[in-house]
Amino acid sequence: MTKNNIPNKNTKQSLILYGKHAVLSALNNPNRKISKILCTKENADLIRKASPQAAFTIVDRKEIDKILPHDAVHQGLAAYSSELPSASLEDIIKQAAELEKCHILILDQVTDPQNIGAIIRSCVAFNTLALILQDKNSPSETGAMVKASAGTIEHLPICRVTNLSRAIEQLKKAGFWIIGMDGYATTTVDKMNKSGKTAIIMGSEGKGMRRLIEESCDSTIKLPMNEKVESLNVSTAAAIVLYEINKN
Repeated sequence: MTKNNIPNKNTKQSLILYGKHAVLSALNNPNRKISKILCTKENADLIRKASPQAAFTIVDRKEIDKILPHDAVHQGLAAYSSELPSASLEDIIKQAAELEKCHILILDQVTDPQNIGAIIRSCVAFNTLALILQDKNSPSETGAMVKASAGTIEHLPICRVTNLSRAIEQLKKAGFWIIGMDGYATTTVDKMNKSGKTAIIMGSEGKGMRRLIEESCDSTIKLPMNEKVESLNVSTAAAIVLYEINKN
């Protein structure tokens, strides 16, 4: 089971995970199906400690280099793995119904895998119940995404939906207050309502939220920033707003 006991469904295709945090965290996730592990000699004990039953092959670092992008920092560890299955929106809503206060994050067409990985890391750090993405306009899970999350992707339910507007309506009916991040908003993040159930929406850099998605928001907020700075990287902005909403 994943974080908060929200089950997943729809197991997807294979990918190659790399880096110590990514691979070792994956080994401890029963929802992650790993078919092959490659490691350098100095990492063998790490694999044995993380998962005594796991089979692995000791190889030269150059053998791992060959199967990964040229700029991948693999630290002598790589694993062939299935993608994590997608969480169910219905199960997320059911889990939220048992909580007095919780928050989820929705990404509207954020497309950079490393940004999404960094956002996942912030979600876990600041107790986000789940991350929701539109399936068609967001990247599939990649090794770079998992690496950027430092393995925390194993602890966060990620829900991929066909229709983001419909998902938002379902969340509203379930009692979620929908807050959009908008640089032109009049309310700053420190003034937002932090009680109850909240869904925060972040759009892509440059374009922001799409019009229909923004119209579905109950309110919008912005980061209080020096006017000399137009915007922050979406992963940085996500970390700030998630930190703020997680405060008591």
